Amino acid sequence: MKHIPIVSLRMVRERSVAYGARSLRDANDVYLLFKDLLGDLDREAFWIACRDSAGKLCCLSQISLGTINSALVHPREVFKVALLANAASVITVHNHPSGDPAPSHEDESITEILQTAALILGIRFHDHLIIGADGYYSFLESGRLE
Repeated sequence: MKHIPIVSLRMVRERSVAYGARSLRDANDVYLLFKDLLGDLDREAFWIACRDSAGKLCCLSQISLGTINSALVHPREVFKVALLANAASVITVHNHPSGDPAPSHEDESITEILQTAALILGIRFHDHLIIGADGYYSFLESGRLE
């Protein structure tokens, strides 16, 4: 007789960061939240911010920690967190250690893939920000997200 494991999935709070009770109204709010988390890193880090149906933050999670010029990102890993958090919408954020927040071809490609995956899952892909030395790039503000 073969035994099949019975499993459950749970989110585990690892730590927290102080942030006001307000929702993330725009890309600048997202930038202010993430600039200290990502600003001084010497390698790319890819994060997700999960939001409830009222636009308030449910959780933040680091999806990937990469190298000086790339981070491995797969939709399965990004949306695993969003599904566990019961998120209505998500914002993805990563940094460019070079300091230049301009999107690379890979950034454009993964943004398109994540937007498609979110649509299939019924989760709103609100924005993808790239944090640079003195500012950010927002795909939403640039008119590149629907």
